[in-house]
Amino acid sequence: MGMEKDLQAIFKEKFSEAATGEYFAPGRINLIGEHTDYNGGYVFPASITLGTYGLAKKRDDREIRLYSENFPEKGIITFSLDDLTYDKAHDWTNYPKGVTHFLQEAGYVIDSGFEVVYYGTIPNGAGLSSSASIELLTGVILKDLFDLKIEMLDLVKIGKQVENEFIGVNSGIMDQFAIGMGKKDHALLLDTNTLEYEVVPAEFGEYVVAIMNTNKRRELADSKYNERRSECEEALRRLQSELAIDALGALDEETFFANTALIEDETLIKRAKHAVTENQRTLKAKKALQAGDLAAFGQLLNASHLSLKEDYEVTGIELDTLVAAAQAHPSVLGARMTGAGFGGCAIALVKASDWDDFVATVSKEYVEKIGYETAIYQASIGDGAKKL
Repeated sequence: MGMEKDLQAIFKEKFSEAATGEYFAPGRINLIGEHTDYNGGYVFPASITLGTYGLAKKRDDREIRLYSENFPEKGIITFSLDDLTYDKAHDWTNYPKGVTHFLQEAGYVIDSGFEVVYYGTIPNGAGLSSSASIELLTGVILKDLFDLKIEMLDLVKIGKQVENEFIGVNSGIMDQFAIGMGKKDHALLLDTNTLEYEVVPAEFGEYVVAIMNTNKRRELADSKYNERRSECEEALRRLQSELAIDALGALDEETFFANTALIEDETLIKRAKHAVTENQRTLKAKKALQAGDLAAFGQLLNASHLSLKEDYEVTGIELDTLVAAAQAHPSVLGARMTGAGFGGCAIALVKASDWDDFVATVSKEYVEKIGYETAIYQASIGDGAKKL
């Protein structure tokens, strides 16, 4: 790979010696199972071939020196192994710093400083989880450099801890899990309640995954996210007056529809309906992929988007325009928004041989209706975080 060779040259230039190891952590997409995680349901993510590369080497003092080829203007950011507190001025390096901090706190011995060059191929703001990619990349680097006896699942949990306690983002475990445990040509059916998971073949044959970025700033997503969360909690509370369940994800469709009268509120019924039906769609999607039925899988993607649009109401004109344009293209099996909504990205399953026409058609329709460009990337499902 030409890129790694360039990174070796950059490493030598920045740190005047050669790196001792090369590492990679992917980004991730969630194929289906949106807004199900906090409702005790399933998600169905996969790691992709876009991600973050790292070259690293131990130092013989206590200094940690980090450089990113994505932010060359920030130069080398330096701090000490003896002061791993969050510092706004240290910018993106707070992610690696947090990982180092929590590894030490958990009793793993990191007894000297180190140097890393990072380089990410994940487009900025594309919602493919570049922060979790940096966390897991740092985890596999430190595991290797300091010979830490740590399982990948524990590195995954440390990544989540960094987001929640160091950076202050209230996210679940899906991103880190998909990036740490990912496997080429497979997706992970993850039960967010128990962290039990199944590795499912995700072979798309002549189809590829398109990632379509709305390029819209996501001002709304956080406030609406909290609102939807509390609406689902309220719907659950009302159902619990007669049903012995601990999460909406515990319900099948039949039981839910038989008991909607308990909720007594049209809006809350719609929110809960999405959580229940999306969870069931995720289980159906697993079966469709196991059977190699890509057409059925595509239909489930379409149904997921419709539910997010009409029942959960988290899409917005930008995502709806992208998804409708993709769904209308003859070479597309299915498309849906992915992520929190109100901006961010959508995915589509597209015939590889029609890729250029697909990109041109969807891009044209989007800019005509929205007034600014979309960015469309092709993703393949690749391995999780590892030493190269």
